[in-house]
Amino acid sequence: MKNTIKILAVAIAMICVVSCKKDTKPNYQYMPNMYESVGYETYGEYGVFPGGQEAMLPAEGSIPRGWIPYELENSNEGYQQAKDSLKNPIRYTVDNQEKGKALYDIYCAICHGAKGDGKGTLVQREKILGVPSYDDIGRAITEGSIYHVMYYGINSMGSYASQTSEHERWQIVQYVEKLKADLEGKTARIDTDVAVVAPKVEEEHHESTEDHSNAH
Repeated sequence: MKNTIKILAVAIAMICVVSCKKDTKPNYQYMPNMYESVGYETYGEYGVFPGGQEAMLPAEGSIPRGWIPYELENSNEGYQQAKDSLKNPIRYTVDNQEKGKALYDIYCAICHGAKGDGKGTLVQREKILGVPSYDDIGRAITEGSIYHVMYYGINSMGSYASQTSEHERWQIVQYVEKLKADLEGKTARIDTDVAVVAPKVEEEHHESTEDHSNAH
């Protein structure tokens, strides 16, 4: 009986609270900071950290983890230097080519086309014009020029340095070179020397193990 009375009392209290609500007036807020947080600018001056700032500034000369500076300038001279001398540091493997294709389909195909012929969806819809094919003789793209353009952008194409890592950009470079080779009727480069060296190492290890066993 006592429990029933308690339940009824709680129910009545809840009904009273709900029935007193008026949509024309603001409700009471308990602990309003839970609902209306104060907005701070990341490096604003609010007196929290030394120098009066909300967040600590990065140490002078520091760089983000995994980020490698790109020393060539965003200029015609820098582009030409990249085109003439910059080489792809990653191995041209089937795996890197496939990953490069996946990234290319995300970032590049919409304009440059799935085949690299400059006939992407936006070009076909005439949203953007003047996208050349990768085998355009006048451009004569190289692995260095491809990377440089992805890093800085060129003309109406923006930079992809913030969307992709250095390794990913080089994977895209490999796939772009593959598309260029296809357009020119050539065979795309694939490095295979690892497959030749690996069995040799295993064979030498096997022979050294036998010699060691015979010695005992």
